[in-house]
Amino acid sequence: MQPHQVRNAADARKIVQERDLAYIKVGVFDIDGILRGKYVSRDKFFSALEGGFGFCDVVLGWDSGDVLYDNVTYTGWHTAYPDAPIRILPETCRSLSSEMDGKGLFFLAEFAEPADSVCPRAVLRRVIERARKMGFEASAAVEYEFFLFDETPNSIREKGYRNLKPITPDMFGYSVLRASVWSNFYEELLKMCTEMDMPIEGLHTETGPGVLEAAITYSEALKAADRGALFKTFTKILAQRHKLMATFMAKWSRDYPGQSGHIHLSLKNKAGKSAFYDAKGEHRMSTTMRQFVAGQQALMPHFLAMVSPTVNSYTRLIPGYWAPTNSAWGVENRTCALRVIPGSEKSQRVEYRVAAADGNPYLAIAAALASGLYGIEQKMELNKPIKGNAYEAKLPKESKLPETLWDAAQRLKASKAARDWFGDAFVDHFAATREWEEREARKQITNWQLARYFEII
Repeated sequence: MQPHQVRNAADARKIVQERDLAYIKVGVFDIDGILRGKYVSRDKFFSALEGGFGFCDVVLGWDSGDVLYDNVTYTGWHTAYPDAPIRILPETCRSLSSEMDGKGLFFLAEFAEPADSVCPRAVLRRVIERARKMGFEASAAVEYEFFLFDETPNSIREKGYRNLKPITPDMFGYSVLRASVWSNFYEELLKMCTEMDMPIEGLHTETGPGVLEAAITYSEALKAADRGALFKTFTKILAQRHKLMATFMAKWSRDYPGQSGHIHLSLKNKAGKSAFYDAKGEHRMSTTMRQFVAGQQALMPHFLAMVSPTVNSYTRLIPGYWAPTNSAWGVENRTCALRVIPGSEKSQRVEYRVAAADGNPYLAIAAALASGLYGIEQKMELNKPIKGNAYEAKLPKESKLPETLWDAAQRLKASKAARDWFGDAFVDHFAATREWEEREARKQITNWQLARYFEII
């Protein structure tokens, strides 16, 4: 049996027995989209397939540096950090050909009740289930830009993340030369992604030294999020095994464009046909698609914290750097936050371009999808598309995006739509974690502040 054939607990048992594995790797994604996991014994794994197992809920109560939040109610010292139940997802079985003599296996897990109220994967799953009740199946694909450095994590830390050496020099987008010189790494990345059921549709250099862009093949929305989250984790693993370092920061240098994590979305109706395509519609957009894009446009400023979740995210959202500053939409317009891509019934879709590479794929897709479904529910009207440079267009005040993570968290907390679609427990918890992140950033004395003020002020 192959990992992609595993569908249920019986299949999971069978493949573990066939491979005679003593240990299996299991992981769950936290609020920031970081994979937390462990090896479990075969007996423990078989037991967990039926009844789940406990996983310390501290992973929902600390930040990306393992520092405990002091402002959340779901978990904390006041609850004593108990185990939260998680359930193993047999259908997420993946091969780890670099482990256990080439026979290693990995399974994703998801927090179960009551922790599912704040679990990012469960949040997206609930949005998808609501879409189904509305008569729609959502498909999605993510594409990530990431920089590769010809340095190890230790050397980068020793240099204080300064004067870093990208694997290739200069600005050279879509370079066959650069990709050919580094073909060994490209080939290993493509092979790994195919083996782990996150196949790459396209891989190329972007503009910037050492920056690559990978477009992951589209799939059902929850699977697309699994693929995106695992891609980020295992690309970093592969890079470090090559004594390289990959980063998915939204922006690591003021000198280069930021790194996107664009999301492509489409809907099918109950008949399995595209709900977005209308051969006679303007730009081949159906009424449903127009309502969907209108909802995304209206709620993007409300949901931005879920899409741009770090302080660093907002250094990318400035005019002229291939990232939007408002919720404008256009047709094949890459200066807009929402790019409608007309095509056939199979390819008609919308690209949610505000998303950056640092986002948690589960939450970013949940925000992009829920906002569109909200537009359908409300039968929202779509305004005219932006032609030309959206940065220079005069747009309504309500389309402007929050400029800081703190402001974005306040918009999320105050959003009735967010509470309706994601639940009070998640909105309160996630907004508090973003407030914490902003507060931690404000404690720091940056090099810019020292250079700016130390002598002169």
